[in-house]
Amino acid sequence: MKQLIIAEKPSVARDLAKVLKVSKSGDFFENNQWIISSAVGHLVELPKPDQIDPELKSWKISTLPILPKNFKLKPIEKTKKKFQELRKLLKRSDISCVINGCDAGREGELIFTYIYELAKCKLPIKRLWMQSMTSSGIKKAFEDLRPLDDMIPLQEAARCRSEADWLIGINGTRIISKKLGFRGGQASTVGRVQTPTLGLIVKREKEIATFQAQNYWRLEGNFSLKSGTYSGIYQRNDFKKIHSHDRIDRIWEKGIAESLHTNINPAKKASVVEEKKRSRMGAPRLFDLTSLQREANGRFGLPAKKTLSIAQSLYEKHKVITYPRTDAKALPEDYPTTCRKIIGSLGSKFKSFTDPILANNWVQSGNKKIFNNKQVSDHFAIIPTEAVPTKLSPEEEKIYQLVARRFLAIFHPPAEFDITTRITSIDIHNFKTEGKVLVSPGWMTVTGRATGDKGELPPLTKEDGEPPLAKIDDIILHAEETKPPPRYTEATLLGSMETAGRLVEDENYAEAMKERGLGTPATRAQIIEHLIYEKYLVRDLRELIPTAKADELIQFLGTVNVEELASPDLTGDWEFKLHQIEQGALTRRDFMKGIHKMTKDIINKSKTFNEEKIRFGTTKVIAPSDGKPFYETLRYYRSEDGVYNIGKILGGRKLPENELENLLKNRQIGPFDNFRSKAGKNFSAMLKINEENRVEFVFEKSSDDQDEKIDLSKFPKIEGVFWPDGSSIIETPTAYVSENYYRDAEKSPFRIGRTLLGRSLPIEQIKKLCKEGKTDLLDKFRSNKTKRLFSAHLTLDEKGKIGFEFAERKVKK
Repeated sequence: MKQLIIAEKPSVARDLAKVLKVSKSGDFFENNQWIISSAVGHLVELPKPDQIDPELKSWKISTLPILPKNFKLKPIEKTKKKFQELRKLLKRSDISCVINGCDAGREGELIFTYIYELAKCKLPIKRLWMQSMTSSGIKKAFEDLRPLDDMIPLQEAARCRSEADWLIGINGTRIISKKLGFRGGQASTVGRVQTPTLGLIVKREKEIATFQAQNYWRLEGNFSLKSGTYSGIYQRNDFKKIHSHDRIDRIWEKGIAESLHTNINPAKKASVVEEKKRSRMGAPRLFDLTSLQREANGRFGLPAKKTLSIAQSLYEKHKVITYPRTDAKALPEDYPTTCRKIIGSLGSKFKSFTDPILANNWVQSGNKKIFNNKQVSDHFAIIPTEAVPTKLSPEEEKIYQLVARRFLAIFHPPAEFDITTRITSIDIHNFKTEGKVLVSPGWMTVTGRATGDKGELPPLTKEDGEPPLAKIDDIILHAEETKPPPRYTEATLLGSMETAGRLVEDENYAEAMKERGLGTPATRAQIIEHLIYEKYLVRDLRELIPTAKADELIQFLGTVNVEELASPDLTGDWEFKLHQIEQGALTRRDFMKGIHKMTKDIINKSKTFNEEKIRFGTTKVIAPSDGKPFYETLRYYRSEDGVYNIGKILGGRKLPENELENLLKNRQIGPFDNFRSKAGKNFSAMLKINEENRVEFVFEKSSDDQDEKIDLSKFPKIEGVFWPDGSSIIETPTAYVSENYYRDAEKSPFRIGRTLLGRSLPIEQIKKLCKEGKTDLLDKFRSNKTKRLFSAHLTLDEKGKIGFEFAERKVKK
């Protein structure tokens, strides 16, 4: 009789076959003792509601909540053929036992369990628990095969996670979509991971929108020594941090800043003291998937999904890196020998980095930053393999270089800096200057990013006196203001998802989230792409911007008191309880009982929501019809007498109170450039209140027929800007155009779109273009041909022709 091993992925099946010396036989490996096959990740899933009961195909509130007594299973359609192959093997009469060789973890347990159950298999089960994919690691795992009873708690935790996600996702999505309507024909999907992730972005956007800049002042001193000049920044003597924006170099009262400036300015000399110290900085840790995605997004602007796709290709197709869907940044403790082999095989391209490692024996098995079994989960860190890459695409080469160089860098010595801190004092007033000079690049030679060098300060010499004195060249007072927090990019969002446990107050929940955060490295990119697909987010260059649909969803959850759906606490709570199930401290039944209760609460609270009855307070805007303030509902501004019912979201753009007030006063406002169509494209338009007191869009009538007369009188003129024939420049919803353009385009030929090559053109730059024939240097134009961003001045000649003038490029050293 033979034993069947089911691995999670084909690559693992190949590794097992190599160690057990089993040759290929069709779609699997077989000899007289073993049969080795694999899944391709998840092959089986929980069914859709209508596959449980056809009556549930229609989304009706009356059918909610949907709480199946027993979940059935179905093959995933895309990989159904693979499931059928495994089912056929599981039914073979010459097999005595099946070995679960899926990844060592909760999801690996679920993948095998669902396949085994749907195949209606009755064979005895053993568990192959591999922490390392070296030959010795695999052999040791076979020596320590685990019995099924040991795995039941992990299996139950896996089932609980799967079924709980189904219950909350299906029921939450249906009830909220029915209550909010289907914007753009799309449902308002919710989920344990996607909704808290969206909540982070919406919260940040609100912080940006409500941010109030604070003025502050900084004093900069410019000083001279015999060996050269340098500058320093004034440091407050009485510094105590009073708020998040506070820093020792910021003065918050203009009078105090001006008084200091006045008092210090007359001085001619300043005393100088300084301290020097040597600082060491070690190489960054090896990549897990999230840190690789963040690095690729930050350096190359690659979306997380694209990075994962490239890494998967390098792993599966080219076989030049290890398994990328990992959350570990360490290697197994039996890997030093393997690392030496990899380093020796990387080829001439990396010879200058590999030779010193091998010659100096820098691969040390005792280095816990690199080799640490406790920090290896289902998989270890992403590193190169012994295979030398050929025929990589430019993007594949970029990702491979990141992985290979990060791997080599970690074996190199730390980088060393000389850091000089200089204090220049004028009486009791101190100015601080820091110099940071790289003296030994160490690992930075590998990554090519020898950053952190702030330049060498002119040295103190005997000629500066004892104690040394500096000449005061001038003291400059700078007026500045605080900046709002930046929008999330994929790199920063991935980081926040990874560390979401820090946002959780309950210590037990936070501890449970340490290992996972929001989602897993393998699913985070998919979550971001899903939020974009569902029109919750828009990717604008590298920024992720929440849409009105996202804002509406998060506000709805707060209104009906189910805001836990948008909180990382939910994941923390689940992870904590799932760990308890794994440890035998909580039963599957009790966990699912709590999930059923939560599902019912979401449905019951959402059912009671009635937009007509729930108000968010009154606005400061007075309705012309009854002289009373408008009040807000979830989606509308409404007048008390019902005459006005104006959407808060128009064309995917939020209508703030001040614009509502101007719209009511003037009956027409705009144009605005940031409306968004159902297809996700930006468009420009004006807003107008029609005779029925409804809001409608107003567009410039466009035509290639120059004989057709278009009435521009209803659009605003740009004050003080004229074409040479005396005609004003008009601001329409789609363009800036000379007043006589449609009457006589030959004499008055000026017309330019409000958006050019993906960039909005501010009215200030249009004024400059018309008056001076040239704008300032503008960034973020996107080439139609290469899709790359570029910066340029717009130019205008007397014939109305628009051109580009590029800034002179600095030659790189």
